[in-house]
Amino acid sequence: MFDKEYDVIVVGGGHAGAEATAAAANMGSKTLLITMNLQTIGQMSCNPAMGGIAKGQIVREIDALGGYSGVVTDKSAIQFKMLNKSKGPAMWSPRAQNDRMRFAEEWRLALENTPNADFYQEMVSGLLVEGEKVVGVRTSLGIDVRARAVVLTNGTFLNGLIHIGEKQFGGGRAGEKAATGITEQLVDFGFESGRMKTGTPPRVDGRSLDYSKMILQPGDVKPEKFSYLQTPKLKEQRDCHMTHTSALVHDLLREGFDRSPMFNGRIKSIGPRYCPSIEDKINRFADKNSHQIFVEPEGWHTVEVYVNGFSTSLPEDVQYKALKSVVGFENVKFFRPGYAIEYDYFPPTQLKHTLETKLVNNLYFAGQINGTTGYEEAASQGLMAGINAHLKINEKEAFTLKRDEAYIGVLIDDLITKGTEEPYRMFTSRAEYRTLLRQDNADLRLTPKGYKIGLAKEERLKRMEEKQRNSDKFVDFFKNTSYNPEEINPILEEVSSSPVKQSDKMFKVFSRPSVTMDHMLRLNAVSNFVEEHSLDTEVLEQAEVQVKYSGYIAKEKNNADKLLRLENIKIPDGFDYRKLKSLSYEAREKLEAIRPVTISQASRISGVSPSDISVLLVFLGR
Repeated sequence: MFDKEYDVIVVGGGHAGAEATAAAANMGSKTLLITMNLQTIGQMSCNPAMGGIAKGQIVREIDALGGYSGVVTDKSAIQFKMLNKSKGPAMWSPRAQNDRMRFAEEWRLALENTPNADFYQEMVSGLLVEGEKVVGVRTSLGIDVRARAVVLTNGTFLNGLIHIGEKQFGGGRAGEKAATGITEQLVDFGFESGRMKTGTPPRVDGRSLDYSKMILQPGDVKPEKFSYLQTPKLKEQRDCHMTHTSALVHDLLREGFDRSPMFNGRIKSIGPRYCPSIEDKINRFADKNSHQIFVEPEGWHTVEVYVNGFSTSLPEDVQYKALKSVVGFENVKFFRPGYAIEYDYFPPTQLKHTLETKLVNNLYFAGQINGTTGYEEAASQGLMAGINAHLKINEKEAFTLKRDEAYIGVLIDDLITKGTEEPYRMFTSRAEYRTLLRQDNADLRLTPKGYKIGLAKEERLKRMEEKQRNSDKFVDFFKNTSYNPEEINPILEEVSSSPVKQSDKMFKVFSRPSVTMDHMLRLNAVSNFVEEHSLDTEVLEQAEVQVKYSGYIAKEKNNADKLLRLENIKIPDGFDYRKLKSLSYEAREKLEAIRPVTISQASRISGVSPSDISVLLVFLGR
């Protein structure tokens, strides 16, 4: 069946596997994607959404480099929101609600229309290794398929075990069997493995819900999109809703704690800290009488609803009884109960920054196999693994991203240098240079790099260069053009900003926090310039950030330099981290447990953010 050798074999068709396949194939490698079910390529196993805090930046970075996630998201979106708009642009994070079925379909179609990509449906049960180099894979039918590089993106399928109350059964996802054989072989090679846990909430029938009792959560009035290419913008959107749990709901859930696999010892692995199950939330935060529940439609036409915030592995009867007591869910009908799943992962400190393993040459790991959680984190690793697999077998220079170049660089550096003992999720706070790593400039940062390695196409580069030229031109306009006090003062008065007495450059008044681009566009000179040069919203946004935050960016670079010079400051023996309330709860917990000797060591602990390090430096008088 396979009489030729492939350049790259990708094992697994989730977000990591799909991006790895697209990257390697688009760069010219003959690529084979082997997955247990071709109908679930790009499947949204958990919530039907892409993006969010820091995750949205990652999707933009994937797109800027030439990946597919942004395009697929735009084509299947049902709602779009730019989160954190009340904060500075470093915090703005795009998020899209998606049609689950269309998302998977768009991924399948995108890959099928990618030259050099082949597909095969079967379970991979082992690797073919000669010496210290991988040379292919073996399937469960005993078929050997040879390749020059292999990318493992096994998700939650490696010895996956699903828990619902006291019931447990093998599986990598609801309705799909687990993958066996690979973990055992890798351990024989000398790899260290571990177990992690994740979970998912019940899916319910939207026709059984009373939305009139819930809080409406609409999309943005002017929805944007993810891809920098000409993908369609949303013209209509589906609403989400929000409700809350209550003390009664919590009491009903507690009735099942004796049958909970989390509390009776059946689940021994660690779950995601920032996406805990509902039973974990009411146990850890016993003082809170309610938690938010987001009611998210699964698509344009389906009645299936995702109950975001109610992830659980409690017995199905307990789930049902408790959820019926949530406002709006009084007559709820279940499509399926929530469950937890345990699976094998391999601590990522066993990898190089290219995501190639240190023990076996030309073998790459990407996604949840590395201890991460989230579609976006997985997709970005798949992209980088696919890129580097292609470059390695063609004897080209490896492609890595630094921490000041991309959130993807932060993610991979964190994994490789710090490792993780719990599912790793990206946050803006993990990045020291987040003012530089904004969602609006991912193309300016990364498209030239993607084009240079042969992934981003010329069309993408030309669009980026035009945006850069127009943005620079617009910023220069503000620096060189003066305003008329009579024209600007009414605007300044409107935003409670001090009036000006004489004419000055527009850059200066535009730098004021309360003055926005919408205000500046009311000036005749500005609106005429925009119209004359046909500037789009991307250019307007980019120019506004450059004008208003140039000082912050320079300050951030300076602070980063200072932090590097203070790497070797000693932390006193017996230092009591608990008394520093400005530290995050996670940082205090990790620092107390690990007891680092220096600031340098503290900065490399997973979960200790740059802001936590700043708190320590201030307290130590540095």
